[in-house]
Amino acid sequence: MPYSDLRKGRFSEPGREYFITATLHQRRPLFRDFSLARLAIAELRRLEQENCVTWLAWVLMPDHLHGLARIGNEDLSATIKKLKGRSGRRINRATNQRGTVWQPGFHDHALRKEEDRVAIARYIVANPLRAGLVSRLGDYPHWDSVWLD
Repeated sequence: MPYSDLRKGRFSEPGREYFITATLHQRRPLFRDFSLARLAIAELRRLEQENCVTWLAWVLMPDHLHGLARIGNEDLSATIKKLKGRSGRRINRATNQRGTVWQPGFHDHALRKEEDRVAIARYIVANPLRAGLVSRLGDYPHWDSVWLD
């Protein structure tokens, strides 16, 4: 699907929760590098400090991000653009490279009232287990959830 098609009809509502997926350019596994993953995570946290978003759950996989987010004072597209732009610049600086870090666009799903947020959060943070990266979730360093158990 072309990037422009991903934007058609997109409307974000403050306070609404979204399941988000964003992928690295050419699915390069940059986040296998611990320090590069931490740069991106710092930008996730910075967006929370700026009240753009509240991350209910997220996982940074080697080549993509999954997140469950509640939109704050900015629309979803602007928030993801900030995340990708800022983290991309930091990653390029750290690797002494130039160019695209993230694929254009992102996928999102606006949650309905009846959808189980905890089940979606568990699905998100269990990605490293399903991908065979770890045998215990606690062994994977790049995730967080407001529902830690």
